[in-house]
Amino acid sequence: MSLIELRNVSKAFGRLQVLRDLSLSIERGQSIVVIGASGSGKSVLLKHIVGLLKPDKGEVYFDGARIDSLPERSLQSVRRRFGFLFQMGALFDSITVAENIGFPLVELTAKHPEEIRSIVAAKLRMVGLPGIEGKMPAELSGGQRKRVALARAIAMNPEVILYDEPTTGLDPIRADVINQLIVKLKVELDATSVTVTHDMHSAFKIGDRIVMLHEGRPIIDGPPDVIRASADPVVKRFISGEAGAADIAGD
Repeated sequence: MSLIELRNVSKAFGRLQVLRDLSLSIERGQSIVVIGASGSGKSVLLKHIVGLLKPDKGEVYFDGARIDSLPERSLQSVRRRFGFLFQMGALFDSITVAENIGFPLVELTAKHPEEIRSIVAAKLRMVGLPGIEGKMPAELSGGQRKRVALARAIAMNPEVILYDEPTTGLDPIRADVINQLIVKLKVELDATSVTVTHDMHSAFKIGDRIVMLHEGRPIIDGPPDVIRASADPVVKRFISGEAGAADIAGD
């Protein structure tokens, strides 16, 4: 049984149809990367997986149970099994690094403060930033802020880690640090990962499976070698970063 499954999911915002009868299954332990042009539905797909959005039509399942029809209170126990790295990190600027990472542990568990401090220190070591617990987010570089946000995302030892454009705003070296951490954490936490990205270098490095969305549904789905070898002109233009006539015309 798939760990995550979307069956014939459609989602519109007003007259804008974002997902169109989309079906997708994700197996436990996979590292899947979702690519596609802006507006193709990548982030909307992520939000359906974790129950932040509900489909207009279709069904969403996690670990064999349907979740799109659950009330908000019941969804909380499901979301505790996920870690979410937001695109811009979404750190709280008014509290320390330790307090940021420990926030979900304080809010969602009954762990003793000493145990939380130990977990925070361990997660910082995992992302390569030991000993910065007392710093404020404003004292950190962009790459460090992203790594602190990643430490917070894994604070609860999630079964699934969702990454929304994890390398956005980073230079190539800092972006590759994040890529390496995504690969490392998948192994160390034995986690399933779902990553949304425009960065093809990142996609090919971290994904054992890549799905491309186009007009709200998958147009190709397979390992990196299959994506690289695709003859589909839409896929070829996207992975090479080449604009077509319709793109130039503003279509």
